[in-house]
Amino acid sequence: MLAIENLDTVLDTDHGVVRAVEAMTLTIAQGETFALVGESGCGKSVTALSILRLLPDNGRVDAGAIRLDDVDLVQLPEARMRDVRGRRIGIIFQEPATSLNPVMKVGDQIYEVIVRHTPLRGAAARAKVIEWLVRVGIPEPQRRCDDFPFQMSGGQKQRIMIAIALAAEPDLVIADEPTTALDVTIQKQILELLRDLQAERRMALLLITHDLGIVAQMAHRVALMYAGQIVEVAPTPEFFARPLHPYARLLFGALPEAAKRGRPLAAIAGTVPPLDRVFTGCRLEERCPRAMAACRSTLPELRGVHADHQVRCLLFQAPFAAGAAAGGSPLSAADPEPKPMARGAPRAAEPASESPLLLVRDYRVHFPIRKGLLKRTVGYVKAVDGVSFAIPAGRTLALVGESGCGKTTIGKAMLQLLRTSARIDGTATLEGRRLDELRGAGLRLARRRMQIIFQDPFASLDPRMRVAEILEEGVASLRPEIAAASRQRHVAELLDKVGLRREALARYPHEFSGGQRQRLAIARALAVEPRLLVCDEPTSALDVSVQAQILNLLAELQRELGIAYLFITHNFAVVEYLADEIAVMRAGRIVEAGAAAKILSAPAEGYTRELLAAVPRLKRAA
Repeated sequence: MLAIENLDTVLDTDHGVVRAVEAMTLTIAQGETFALVGESGCGKSVTALSILRLLPDNGRVDAGAIRLDDVDLVQLPEARMRDVRGRRIGIIFQEPATSLNPVMKVGDQIYEVIVRHTPLRGAAARAKVIEWLVRVGIPEPQRRCDDFPFQMSGGQKQRIMIAIALAAEPDLVIADEPTTALDVTIQKQILELLRDLQAERRMALLLITHDLGIVAQMAHRVALMYAGQIVEVAPTPEFFARPLHPYARLLFGALPEAAKRGRPLAAIAGTVPPLDRVFTGCRLEERCPRAMAACRSTLPELRGVHADHQVRCLLFQAPFAAGAAAGGSPLSAADPEPKPMARGAPRAAEPASESPLLLVRDYRVHFPIRKGLLKRTVGYVKAVDGVSFAIPAGRTLALVGESGCGKTTIGKAMLQLLRTSARIDGTATLEGRRLDELRGAGLRLARRRMQIIFQDPFASLDPRMRVAEILEEGVASLRPEIAAASRQRHVAELLDKVGLRREALARYPHEFSGGQRQRLAIARALAVEPRLLVCDEPTSALDVSVQAQILNLLAELQRELGIAYLFITHNFAVVEYLADEIAVMRAGRIVEAGAAAKILSAPAEGYTRELLAAVPRLKRAA
């Protein structure tokens, strides 16, 4: 159905021409799910935008062809491309908060697609809108279709984006991180919906994701990208049973899991090389533990190793492959295990009777429902309804539950970010001081002690400020005793810790990929060295290698400085690796709480068992 032939996509920037995608060749058959995986910034999303000709103004397809049923989309006039977008090819964008129209009701945005690309009109089209809202799991669809995007949680906005992409039942759907903001139960529902549509309509799916569990569950074939190039292509079972490229093996080593608790994850050293330079050798050479001298001066080609399995690596090309066994992998030697992390004093030395760093008691957050010309309050939405928990210094409490259950609301209300928009009852105490009673300088001091990593990095980073200004702003405001020169060194070191190059300091947020923006948000939160960090889906937009780097950083900071984390997430692999305690939320209440090991191995609540059963598991051959 789709054939990409030697695609080169370039971006013209102030720093030169960036070759975001180079020499890409792949095919997707009708009814096939093809997964594109790789690190943030390697060109996955640019590939998707190239297919639909939605590149930014400074981007262009420099060479190659993109054929949909033998029609070259690169050569189509724009008027005909409008018929292709939505009807033949749908796309689920990575960041629904910036992809949805903020001044249109969500139902109208789905209605627009249905009217533009199908024969349905009026009441029939409206009924179809409601049907799609039901299918993607939006509660109260009759009422919520008249809501605006800002009235929905991050996960609900993602579901609206999926409904828009599927509304005209296209022949090919490009899903760019389609389940990033979704909890595991809705994720399972959406993946089943995509599978059902494939079965009904033989729909093809290009799945761009960093969740290898979803890839193992959904994809027929996998392509691994690195620095703008495909470095390995294989059928999914073959890829997981016997990955050939060194980069693939590094990714598998970086996956968090319960068995790795207490030792650092095998994060990949360094960062993806900048794509505005001319490469004379392998692009992974600087980071590859198997690099040879020839890797610096010889460009590897994508070649078939055996049936349907291709790899771009000199270890599989003559004369460099002499050491490899016939048909086998030269990478069979086990990589050295990371050394266990020394559990520092903050965890071991705290007396059991010591007051917790954060204490939340009987917390309620109710949002007013206003109607009529005078906007009188006629009721309340009970987003959080009587929640209590405590977090000692140096410990991690994971808050899990379905999208819209109140997890993010707790974090924002506790940090006093919802004072003007909600009625808040109960108490939140940080280091013995009630946060709801703080004002002015007292609240400013508390904000130095507590920070938040927001769920949507694009919306939380000022688009008019450069990265250096964003990172220095908080330090200048909350740590005025630090001199300007020291601030600059401090933020540069933070970029190193979150895996970004220091030249990023001079760039704007829109110049980064979604995962890179998430790393900037994490660096900003860490810049003032808080004692409590509210992490709202901090790794949801990160690929596994960067996720490992961030988790190692968070564990190291907790070990050395005794930072406490309220970790809001739906990623149970991260919970298994990082959390000390777990609190399970449902409809504004905590339904189960306790030690992480106990809840993960023997959950008492049926709802918790449902969540765990919905987690996509990665099963690899030994």
